[in-house]
Amino acid sequence: MILLLLSTLLLIPVLMGTGKIVENFSGKLIEGISGKILLGILGISLSWTILAFFIPLNHYVEFSTIAIGLVYFFKDKLYKDFTAFSKKDFSLICLVSLIILFSGSFYPYILDHFGYYVPTIKWLKELGLVKGISNLDLTLGQMSVWHIFQAGFSNFSDPFLRINSVVLIIIYTLYIIEKKSWIQLCVIPVLLLFCQSPSPDLPVIVFALIILNEILKQNKQTSLLFAFSVFVFIIKPTMIWLPVLSFLYSVFILKSNLKNLIFGILIGFLFFIKNIYTFGYPVFPVSIIDLGVSWKPNPEVLKISSQFAIRKTYDMQYSYEEIQKFSTIDYIRNWLFLNGIKAKINLLFIVSLIIFVVFTFIKKNRIITFICISLIVKSVLVLLFSAQYRFFMDVFFVIFFILFRDYFNQKKSVAVFSVLSILFISFLTFPNILQTYFPSFNPGSFMGKFKKKQMYKPSVYESTKFDSFRVGNLNFHVSANYPFNYDSKLPAISAGYVSQDEKLGIFPQLIDDKNLKKGFVWKKLNNQEKKQAKSVIYTINPLGK
Repeated sequence: MILLLLSTLLLIPVLMGTGKIVENFSGKLIEGISGKILLGILGISLSWTILAFFIPLNHYVEFSTIAIGLVYFFKDKLYKDFTAFSKKDFSLICLVSLIILFSGSFYPYILDHFGYYVPTIKWLKELGLVKGISNLDLTLGQMSVWHIFQAGFSNFSDPFLRINSVVLIIIYTLYIIEKKSWIQLCVIPVLLLFCQSPSPDLPVIVFALIILNEILKQNKQTSLLFAFSVFVFIIKPTMIWLPVLSFLYSVFILKSNLKNLIFGILIGFLFFIKNIYTFGYPVFPVSIIDLGVSWKPNPEVLKISSQFAIRKTYDMQYSYEEIQKFSTIDYIRNWLFLNGIKAKINLLFIVSLIIFVVFTFIKKNRIITFICISLIVKSVLVLLFSAQYRFFMDVFFVIFFILFRDYFNQKKSVAVFSVLSILFISFLTFPNILQTYFPSFNPGSFMGKFKKKQMYKPSVYESTKFDSFRVGNLNFHVSANYPFNYDSKLPAISAGYVSQDEKLGIFPQLIDDKNLKKGFVWKKLNNQEKKQAKSVIYTINPLGK
């Protein structure tokens, strides 16, 4: 907890300083400290994404960025901005920050932390973006811009990968208090469940609610609003509704021309180029717009991934073959009446959308109408692709914000924040509560218990042991007795993908035998390589389980 505080105290001036640099070129997105920090995150993330094509995001990159940010922070006397807060505001900031720091000090428990977040950050730190890395492990093809941002600060500033805790503190809390948008205090306790890992879900919800509030206040910074909305989209593409909303707001309310959208369009192009480089197609994980690049994944691998996404829609309670036999009514009924808590979430999602549509019809407000249209566009796309609750979770926050923003004043919001914080911290401190009362909430079973050392240093798991193998020209590592790569030596492949590739008769190979950075392609195994692959399978799974 203490180390998280020190990390926060370092990153605040760095992000403000870099944000000031961006402001000098682009103008202000939002007045105040939070506005500078938002632009600092935008500028650093985009700069590092471009750099990652060529170099690793190592300590040289981090120290250079820290130095530049600090120079501008002190040169422009940005520390004076903090004097705008009253003693009462400052006390509230400290209280909320302590709660977030304590929550962020718990063990990470989201499974993607071990199979996606940490391995991705490790690749970015050691090599940067790698061509065709999805051939090695399909999951790594995502390479979210948020993990690029985390990777660059993970060498020194934030080695415990708690950038989400810092974001909650230095952006969201400051923004809420600066803009007196008190209802957003009620959101923070729920987000405490996401601040132990660099999950993209937390920043996109925070950023989306900030941009949403600015649009409702009719912020006229068209170029930056649209650009930042696209930035949120490239962090997590399921946030497609936000750039749609910003576009509608810019064109039909602010009457902006195409020139004001160029910055956002360029950010979108960077996203597509990054995905083509790492995955082979413009949008992960769908194989649309085939450019014929040699490093695109094997079609069978993509087919299996698509089938898995469909099964995840139904919480793995049906086989793919069973789902294929569903009638239209079966698709809807079985999704709404799954076993466990996810069925209740799905039903709440549909009911919330219906309520919001009715609310929109009654209000007859153009901005709210555009918000409703944007959410419906996003919901339809998610329902068609893979209707997992984690893909539409942000919709609940948006609808809650719109419906109740005029009801919650400071007193009510602080009261709700206090009660919910106690509740969610109880879940983190005593995970048995979740496991007992919500047994179908799978992440609850992976929560680690509170440790006293958290008061000084956030809890992290030890690196897993690994075994080393060779198939064709690829030397690789597989975590021993653990299904995910986690922190294994690079290049690492999860046991599941090794098994899948062996069954398909293919395997990832280096484009250049002597340079991992040049990337990976897949190739069909010859007889000798098939024997090598079978030997690997026998070693990691001798009983054939």
